Amino acid sequence: MMLIDPGGTSSVQRNCRWLLGSAASAMLTVALTAFALAADASKWDGDSRSAVRLIAGAYVSEGGARIGRAGIEIKLGAGWKMYWRHPGDAGVPPTLDFSESTNVTDVTVMWPAPQRFTDEGTHLIVYKDRVVLPLRVVPENAAKPVMLRLKLVYGICEKLCILVEAQSELLLSGGTSDHEPAVAAAEARVPRKVQIGEGGILSIRAVRREMGRTGLRVVIEVAAPAAASVDLFAEGPGSDWAPPLPQPISTEGGLRRFSLDLSGIPPGVGTIGPTLRLTATADRDAIEVSVPAQ
Repeated sequence: MMLIDPGGTSSVQRNCRWLLGSAASAMLTVALTAFALAADASKWDGDSRSAVRLIAGAYVSEGGARIGRAGIEIKLGAGWKMYWRHPGDAGVPPTLDFSESTNVTDVTVMWPAPQRFTDEGTHLIVYKDRVVLPLRVVPENAAKPVMLRLKLVYGICEKLCILVEAQSELLLSGGTSDHEPAVAAAEARVPRKVQIGEGGILSIRAVRREMGRTGLRVVIEVAAPAAASVDLFAEGPGSDWAPPLPQPISTEGGLRRFSLDLSGIPPGVGTIGPTLRLTATADRDAIEVSVPAQ
Protein backbone atom coordinates (compact mmCIF):
# COMPACT_ATOMS: atom_id res chain seq x y z
CA MET A 1 0.00 0.00 0.00
CA MET A 2 1.48 3.40 -1.01
CA LEU A 3 1.13 6.25 1.44
CA ILE A 4 0.10 9.59 -0.02
CA ASP A 5 1.08 12.81 1.70
CA PRO A 6 -1.28 15.80 1.87
CA GLY A 7 0.46 17.44 -1.00
CA GLY A 8 -0.05 14.40 -3.19
CA THR A 9 3.62 13.25 -3.06
CA SER A 10 4.37 9.70 -2.03
CA SER A 11 6.98 8.77 0.57
CA VAL A 12 8.87 6.93 -2.16
CA GLN A 13 8.91 10.11 -4.25
CA ARG A 14 10.00 12.12 -1.23
CA ASN A 15 12.81 9.63 -0.57
CA CYS A 16 13.83 9.75 -4.22
CA ARG A 17 13.94 13.54 -4.10
CA TRP A 18 15.99 13.41 -0.92
CA LEU A 19 18.40 10.95 -2.46
CA LEU A 20 18.69 13.07 -5.59
CA GLY A 21 19.21 16.16 -3.46
CA SER A 22 21.91 14.39 -1.45
CA ALA A 23 23.64 13.22 -4.60
CA ALA A 24 23.53 16.71 -6.08
CA SER A 25 24.89 18.15 -2.84
CA ALA A 26 27.69 15.59 -2.83
CA MET A 27 28.53 16.38 -6.45
CA LEU A 28 28.57 20.10 -5.65
CA THR A 29 30.89 19.46 -2.69
CA VAL A 30 33.26 17.46 -4.91
CA ALA A 31 33.16 20.20 -7.57
CA LEU A 32 33.88 22.93 -5.02
CA THR A 33 36.70 20.86 -3.51
CA ALA A 34 38.21 20.31 -6.95
CA PHE A 35 37.94 24.05 -7.67
CA ALA A 36 39.61 24.88 -4.37
CA LEU A 37 42.46 22.48 -5.13
CA ALA A 38 42.85 23.83 -8.66
CA ALA A 39 42.66 27.48 -7.59
CA ASP A 40 46.36 27.58 -6.73
CA ALA A 41 47.22 27.44 -10.46
CA SER A 42 45.71 28.93 -13.60
CA LYS A 43 45.16 27.08 -16.85
CA TRP A 44 48.09 26.62 -19.22
CA ASP A 45 48.17 29.06 -22.14
CA GLY A 46 50.30 27.76 -25.02
CA ASP A 47 51.11 24.71 -27.11
CA SER A 48 53.76 22.00 -27.42
CA ARG A 49 56.51 24.58 -28.01
CA SER A 50 55.85 26.60 -24.86
CA ALA A 51 53.08 27.21 -22.35
CA VAL A 52 52.55 29.61 -19.44
CA ARG A 53 50.52 29.58 -16.24
CA LEU A 54 50.44 31.38 -12.89
CA ILE A 55 50.96 29.43 -9.68
CA ALA A 56 50.32 30.55 -6.10
CA GLY A 57 52.66 30.41 -3.12
CA ALA A 58 52.06 31.22 0.53
CA TYR A 59 51.77 34.78 1.79
CA VAL A 60 54.50 36.17 4.05
CA SER A 61 54.74 39.06 6.51
CA GLU A 62 57.43 41.66 5.90
CA GLY A 63 57.76 44.75 8.07
CA GLY A 64 54.19 44.34 9.26
CA ALA A 65 52.85 44.10 5.69
CA ARG A 66 51.27 41.02 4.13
CA ILE A 67 53.00 40.15 0.85
CA GLY A 68 51.69 37.69 -1.72
CA ARG A 69 54.00 35.18 -3.37
CA ALA A 70 53.36 33.56 -6.74
CA GLY A 71 55.21 32.44 -9.85
CA ILE A 72 55.04 32.47 -13.63
CA GLU A 73 55.64 28.88 -14.66
CA ILE A 74 56.86 28.41 -18.24
CA LYS A 75 57.40 24.98 -19.77
CA LEU A 76 59.35 24.62 -23.00
CA GLY A 77 59.26 21.81 -25.52
CA ALA A 78 62.35 19.76 -26.35
CA GLY A 79 64.95 21.97 -28.04
CA TRP A 80 63.09 25.23 -27.36
CA LYS A 81 64.62 28.05 -25.30
CA MET A 82 63.38 31.39 -23.96
CA TYR A 83 65.46 34.47 -23.17
CA TRP A 84 66.51 35.88 -19.81
CA ARG A 85 65.86 39.54 -18.94
CA HIS A 86 69.06 40.32 -20.94
CA PRO A 87 69.07 38.04 -24.00
CA GLY A 88 72.78 38.18 -24.80
CA ASP A 89 74.12 38.82 -28.30
CA ALA A 90 70.65 38.57 -29.89
CA GLY A 91 67.01 37.94 -29.03
CA VAL A 92 64.05 39.59 -27.33
CA PRO A 93 63.71 39.68 -23.52
CA PRO A 94 60.29 38.95 -22.00
CA THR A 95 57.87 41.81 -21.34
CA LEU A 96 55.38 41.42 -18.51
CA ASP A 97 52.22 43.44 -17.93
CA PHE A 98 50.21 43.18 -14.70
CA SER A 99 48.26 46.42 -15.20
CA GLU A 100 44.87 44.67 -15.40
CA SER A 101 45.28 43.10 -11.95
CA THR A 102 42.95 44.13 -9.14
CA ASN A 103 43.77 44.92 -5.51
CA VAL A 104 47.45 45.17 -6.47
CA THR A 105 49.86 48.00 -5.66
CA ASP A 106 53.05 46.46 -7.05
CA VAL A 107 54.41 43.25 -8.58
CA THR A 108 58.13 42.48 -8.48
CA VAL A 109 59.45 39.87 -10.92
CA MET A 110 62.51 37.87 -9.85
CA TRP A 111 64.80 36.03 -12.25
CA PRO A 112 66.39 32.68 -11.39
CA ALA A 113 69.93 32.16 -12.65
CA PRO A 114 69.98 31.49 -16.43
CA GLN A 115 72.47 29.63 -18.58
CA ARG A 116 74.64 30.44 -21.58
CA PHE A 117 73.80 28.95 -24.97
CA THR A 118 76.19 29.34 -27.90
CA ASP A 119 75.02 28.86 -31.48
CA GLU A 120 77.53 29.39 -34.30
CA GLY A 121 79.43 32.02 -32.34
CA THR A 122 76.33 33.82 -31.03
CA HIS A 123 76.12 33.79 -27.23
CA LEU A 124 72.61 33.83 -25.76
CA ILE A 125 71.32 33.87 -22.17
CA VAL A 126 68.39 31.50 -21.84
CA TYR A 127 66.16 29.18 -19.88
CA LYS A 128 65.46 25.63 -21.04
CA ASP A 129 62.90 22.93 -20.19
CA ARG A 130 60.93 24.63 -17.41
CA VAL A 131 61.35 27.76 -15.32
CA VAL A 132 59.38 29.57 -12.62
CA LEU A 133 59.80 33.34 -12.34
CA PRO A 134 58.94 34.17 -8.70
CA LEU A 135 56.64 37.13 -8.00
CA ARG A 136 56.25 39.37 -4.96
CA VAL A 137 52.79 40.93 -4.93
CA VAL A 138 51.90 43.92 -2.74
CA PRO A 139 48.10 44.15 -2.30
CA GLU A 140 46.25 47.41 -1.86
CA ASN A 141 44.10 45.82 0.85
CA ALA A 142 45.81 42.85 2.50
CA ALA A 143 42.48 41.67 3.94
CA LYS A 144 41.06 41.02 0.46
CA PRO A 145 42.07 38.52 -2.25
CA VAL A 146 44.24 39.62 -5.16
CA MET A 147 43.27 38.97 -8.77
CA LEU A 148 46.56 38.70 -10.60
CA ARG A 149 46.31 39.17 -14.38
CA LEU A 150 49.34 38.68 -16.60
CA LYS A 151 50.03 39.56 -20.22
CA LEU A 152 53.36 38.09 -21.29
CA VAL A 153 55.24 38.51 -24.57
CA TYR A 154 58.37 36.40 -24.88
CA GLY A 155 60.69 35.06 -27.53
CA ILE A 156 61.38 31.35 -27.96
CA CYS A 157 63.88 29.68 -30.25
CA GLU A 158 64.61 26.27 -31.65
CA LYS A 159 65.75 26.23 -35.29
CA LEU A 160 63.55 29.30 -35.79
CA CYS A 161 62.71 32.07 -33.32
CA ILE A 162 59.17 33.34 -32.74
CA LEU A 163 57.41 35.81 -30.46
CA VAL A 164 54.70 34.32 -28.26
CA GLU A 165 51.88 36.08 -26.41
CA ALA A 166 50.28 34.52 -23.35
CA GLN A 167 47.64 35.62 -20.86
CA SER A 168 46.81 34.21 -17.46
CA GLU A 169 44.90 35.14 -14.34
CA LEU A 170 44.85 33.72 -10.83
CA LEU A 171 43.06 34.62 -7.61
CA LEU A 172 45.52 34.83 -4.71
CA SER A 173 43.67 34.22 -1.48
CA GLY A 174 46.69 33.72 0.76
CA GLY A 175 45.70 30.14 1.59
CA THR A 176 47.80 26.99 1.33
CA SER A 177 49.06 25.97 -2.10
CA ASP A 178 50.33 22.74 -3.59
CA HIS A 179 52.77 24.88 -5.61
CA GLU A 180 54.54 26.42 -2.62
CA PRO A 181 57.57 24.06 -3.05
CA ALA A 182 57.96 25.11 -6.70
CA VAL A 183 57.79 28.82 -5.82
CA ALA A 184 60.26 28.38 -2.95
CA ALA A 185 62.68 26.40 -5.14
CA ALA A 186 62.58 29.14 -7.81
CA GLU A 187 63.23 31.83 -5.17
CA ALA A 188 66.27 29.86 -4.03
CA ARG A 189 67.65 30.06 -7.59
CA VAL A 190 67.42 33.86 -7.70
CA PRO A 191 70.96 35.30 -7.38
CA ARG A 192 71.81 36.69 -3.96
CA LYS A 193 72.69 40.40 -3.95
CA VAL A 194 76.14 40.87 -2.43
CA GLN A 195 79.12 43.24 -2.56
CA ILE A 196 82.51 42.62 -4.15
CA GLY A 197 84.36 40.04 -2.07
CA GLU A 198 81.17 38.83 -0.34
CA GLY A 199 79.05 35.77 -1.05
CA GLY A 200 80.83 32.88 0.65
CA ILE A 201 82.32 30.12 -1.50
CA LEU A 202 81.10 31.98 -4.63
CA SER A 203 82.21 35.59 -4.87
CA ILE A 204 83.39 38.26 -7.30
CA ARG A 205 86.81 39.14 -5.95
CA ALA A 206 87.88 42.00 -8.21
CA VAL A 207 86.78 44.14 -11.15
CA ARG A 208 89.33 46.25 -13.02
CA ARG A 209 89.74 47.98 -16.37
CA GLU A 210 92.68 47.35 -18.64
CA MET A 211 93.71 47.63 -22.26
CA GLY A 212 93.31 44.46 -24.25
CA ARG A 213 94.30 43.57 -27.80
CA THR A 214 91.07 45.02 -29.18
CA GLY A 215 90.75 47.99 -26.84
CA LEU A 216 89.44 48.77 -23.37
CA ARG A 217 88.01 45.85 -21.42
CA VAL A 218 86.88 44.95 -17.90
CA VAL A 219 88.47 41.95 -16.23
CA ILE A 220 86.37 40.23 -13.55
CA GLU A 221 87.77 37.68 -11.09
CA VAL A 222 85.30 35.07 -9.80
CA ALA A 223 86.16 32.74 -6.91
CA ALA A 224 84.31 29.42 -6.74
CA PRO A 225 84.99 25.76 -5.92
CA ALA A 226 87.55 24.38 -8.38
CA ALA A 227 85.19 21.63 -9.59
CA ALA A 228 82.20 23.96 -10.11
CA SER A 229 80.86 24.97 -13.51
CA VAL A 230 81.18 28.77 -13.39
CA ASP A 231 79.68 31.42 -15.67
CA LEU A 232 79.30 35.19 -15.66
CA PHE A 233 76.74 37.58 -17.19
CA ALA A 234 76.82 41.37 -17.44
CA GLU A 235 74.08 43.98 -17.83
CA GLY A 236 74.19 47.73 -18.24
CA PRO A 237 72.14 50.26 -16.27
CA GLY A 238 69.43 50.47 -18.96
CA SER A 239 67.85 48.60 -21.86
CA ASP A 240 69.84 50.74 -24.32
CA TRP A 241 73.02 49.03 -23.16
CA ALA A 242 73.90 45.79 -24.95
CA PRO A 243 77.10 44.43 -23.38
CA PRO A 244 78.39 41.15 -24.84
CA LEU A 245 78.73 38.11 -22.65
CA PRO A 246 81.95 38.06 -20.60
CA GLN A 247 84.42 35.54 -22.00
CA PRO A 248 86.61 33.27 -19.83
CA ILE A 249 90.31 34.07 -20.23
CA SER A 250 92.04 32.01 -17.50
CA THR A 251 91.49 29.54 -14.65
CA GLU A 252 93.81 29.08 -11.67
CA GLY A 253 92.35 26.58 -9.22
CA GLY A 254 89.18 28.13 -7.88
CA LEU A 255 89.80 31.56 -9.45
CA ARG A 256 88.30 32.28 -12.87
CA ARG A 257 88.98 35.42 -14.88
CA PHE A 258 86.52 36.79 -17.41
CA SER A 259 86.96 39.58 -19.93
CA LEU A 260 84.12 41.98 -20.75
CA ASP A 261 84.44 44.06 -23.89
CA LEU A 262 83.04 47.56 -23.31
CA SER A 263 81.37 47.60 -26.71
CA GLY A 264 77.61 47.81 -26.52
CA ILE A 265 77.71 51.08 -24.63
CA PRO A 266 75.19 53.59 -26.08
CA PRO A 267 76.76 56.26 -28.33
CA GLY A 268 77.93 59.31 -26.42
CA VAL A 269 77.84 57.57 -23.03
CA GLY A 270 81.08 57.37 -21.08
CA THR A 271 82.14 54.49 -18.88
CA ILE A 272 82.68 56.72 -15.83
CA GLY A 273 79.64 56.73 -13.57
CA PRO A 274 77.32 54.04 -14.99
CA THR A 275 76.90 50.82 -13.04
CA LEU A 276 77.24 47.27 -14.35
CA ARG A 277 75.19 44.44 -12.89
CA LEU A 278 77.22 41.22 -12.80
CA THR A 279 75.63 37.81 -12.21
CA ALA A 280 77.94 34.92 -11.38
CA THR A 281 76.73 31.31 -11.29
CA ALA A 282 78.41 28.17 -9.96
CA ASP A 283 76.32 25.01 -10.29
CA ARG A 284 73.25 25.64 -8.10
CA ASP A 285 74.58 28.86 -6.51
CA ALA A 286 74.31 32.39 -7.94
CA ILE A 287 75.17 35.93 -6.82
CA GLU A 288 74.58 39.44 -8.19
CA VAL A 289 76.99 42.35 -7.76
CA SER A 290 76.60 45.97 -8.91
CA VAL A 291 79.88 47.71 -9.75
CA PRO A 292 80.95 50.96 -11.47
CA ALA A 293 81.79 50.46 -15.13
CA GLN A 294 85.03 52.44 -14.85
